[in-house]
Parts: sequence; structure tokens; C-alpha cells
Amino acid sequence: MPLLSFAQPQQAAHTTAELALPRRTTNTDLMEKTRLIGMNLAELQDVAYRGGMPKFVGKQLAEWIYAKGATDFDEMVNISKKNKQWLAANFEIGRERPVKASKSADGTVKYLFAAGAGRAVESVYIPDHDRATLCVSSQVGCKMNCYFCATGKMGFKANLPASAIINQILSIPPRPEKGETPMNPLTNVVFMGMGEPLDNFSAVERVIEILTAPWGLAWSPKRITVSTVGKLPQLKELLDRTQVHVAVSVHTADTPQRESMMPAQKAFPISSVMKCLSGYDFSHQRRLSLEYIMWRGVNDDIAHADMLIKLIGSTDCRVNLIRFHAIPGVDLVPASEERMLMFRNYLNQKGITATIRASRGEDIDAACGMLSARQ
Repeated sequence: MPLLSFAQPQQAAHTTAELALPRRTTNTDLMEKTRLIGMNLAELQDVAYRGGMPKFVGKQLAEWIYAKGATDFDEMVNISKKNKQWLAANFEIGRERPVKASKSADGTVKYLFAAGAGRAVESVYIPDHDRATLCVSSQVGCKMNCYFCATGKMGFKANLPASAIINQILSIPPRPEKGETPMNPLTNVVFMGMGEPLDNFSAVERVIEILTAPWGLAWSPKRITVSTVGKLPQLKELLDRTQVHVAVSVHTADTPQRESMMPAQKAFPISSVMKCLSGYDFSHQRRLSLEYIMWRGVNDDIAHADMLIKLIGSTDCRVNLIRFHAIPGVDLVPASEERMLMFRNYLNQKGITATIRASRGEDIDAACGMLSARQ
């Protein structure tokens, strides 16, 4: 993509070679149809042009695919039959329903999506009264290899294209079957599923563009959060080119300890990450959160709280304290409720807003750090 601003998204020019889009011809030589989902407005307008259609048809395609959630060209009633036939012969919308769903006792739903070549990714739908948040995956597996994360134990398999990322958002919750009670529509998206979003930055940025652009879903960027271990320089690009919320996985402010648990600390020291963040204003609508999983006897004492306070300095942020959920092969134990409350209260007394995140979906392996797509 890139974008300079999501307040006024710019349309990048794309050449024929970059898109390799078919002209108005038969599809006899096309082995696999090109997906329209994941394209931006300029690309959809190019599709219309190559089909001999007026430029405005590209905007109509964007509206049907993103705002109206069309899954078939026949739904596009304001596009002529002739044009729909050409589109169907040469392209596919590319929407795919989840292949499996597991529902938690607390209402959380974990969805499994096929990701090609026998691979799969998981997304988590979290309803909360009149809100619904989706944890979106951006990669199959993850390169970061954090000791306490099930996705990291998978290793890295592949980056998801923008089409596969936006498909999760457009396909959840699924359209209700006859007689089913509709689920709450999504109000928020967090890139906090499988993978390190900033390790697949171009695809994630394109999805943010689709979510926030007036020709896309027209969301406020404040409905979107990107979670990261602090991958620089992509973090700075995200901060400069979008207005989405940012969540940084800290988990311990003890440098040697963090390096032993989070290999990314070597390449992207948390002190450098915080220095980068300190140059941005998070005192108004945009929010910075620091994620802090708590383990018994590891990072749950006052000494670690003081290290975290020193790391934060004057940076305006919120600390999310997270209960650890055990995964196979990891000899860490959750901090006690008493310790978590003590840690939270101590931070609050020192002027830092800290909360304990409600745990959701543990009974279906959908809680923080548990996504592994074992299916």
C-alpha cells in the first residue's frame, strides 16, 4: 500500500505488470482467478477499466465487497449483467467462510480459517454487551518465538496476504442461518491473533486502509489496535502513517530476563522501543497500551513493578496486566490473583493507569498466547 495518512487515503498508481489483471477476454488461459478481496480502490478501478467499464464501477465493486459484504457477483444489482459475467469469468470475490468454530462458555468464539497448502489460522470473536472485538491473525505461525506463546512454538510458516486478513474481518460473525439469532457486528479489531503484525506490515497496512478508507468500511482508526513486540522500524512507520491504537508486548522490563524469553529483545530492545514511542502523543484519542503477562515468581514483585515504572517514564500509556494461560512444554505458572492486584494497585499509586484484563475463551484455547491452529 503505502499510505501517508488514513484521514485522507491516497490511491497509489498500479501498472499492468504489478497487477497482471486480465482484459476483457475469455478465461481459457487463466488457471486461477484473481481475488478482488484485498484490493484497494485504485486496483478495483483498474479492474473495471480492463473490462471496458466506466471508472465508477470500481467504486461500486469496493462498496459491494467491503461495505455490503457481497459474496457473489449476482448480488451486485447496479452492475450490468454483461459486466458481471466478465467479472465472474476472470475474477472471484475471494470470500471464504471459516472451516470450524469453537464456542466458549463465556460466549467467545474461536474460528479456524484455511490458509492454503494444508495450513490454517485462528481468529477469536469476543462479544461484550453491545460490543464485539475480533482478534485477527496476520501470519501462519510467527518468527518471534516468544517462550510463553503457543503460536511462537509453531515457528514461522507464511505471511498472510491482505485478502486472507480482511477475509477474517468480513466473514466474522458469519451470516446467520435461518432461525439463528444474529451475533453482534464487529465494533473493534485487534491485530493480536497469530503472528507479529509488523513482520507482515505491508499486508496489515493495506487492511487498515480498507477498514478506514471512505470507499472501504469507513471505520475510525480508533476501532483498530495493532499489537507488536516492538519491531522497528515498522513500528515507526505504523505510528507515522496511521492513527490506530498500539499495544506493545513488554511482559518484563528486566532486560536480561526479557531477552531470555523474547528473542526479539536482541534486535529491538524495549528501551529503544519506548524511546521511539515517547516521541508520539498518546494523551488524546490515540492510545498506547503495554501488555504485561504475569508469572509467579518471575515478574510479579515490586522490584519488577519499579523497573516497569522506570521504563515507562513520562510516556502516556495504559498497562494491561494479563493472566498467563499454560501451554504445553512451558514451565511457567500464572501469578496469583493477590499478586496481580498488588501489582496493579502499586502502579496506580505511582500514577500509571493499570488494569487486569478479563480472561476470555480459555476453555477453547482462545485466550492470550494460546492460538496454535493445531487442526
